[in-house]
Amino acid sequence: MKKVVMYATGYCPYCSRAEMLLKQRGVEAIEKIFIDQDPAQRDVMMQRTGRRTVPQIYIGEDHVGGCDDLYALDRAGQLVPMLAA
Repeated sequence: MKKVVMYATGYCPYCSRAEMLLKQRGVEAIEKIFIDQDPAQRDVMMQRTGRRTVPQIYIGEDHVGGCDDLYALDRAGQLVPMLAA
């Protein structure tokens, strides 16, 4: 299974929903980067993704986007194959 990285904040309902879906799809470990605890990481996230909101999710080297993007990927049947590839 590919590595999953999520930019998040300490309390973020969208981050929690994204994490729940990923775990339902078999992801055992998610590397979380908390941008509220390390403000420099917000700049890194914005440079990498071009976005300001959390969560921002990477599966392997692929930027998936946020929570809504992750759920759309799942509805399209593409999330599980992407995790396994």
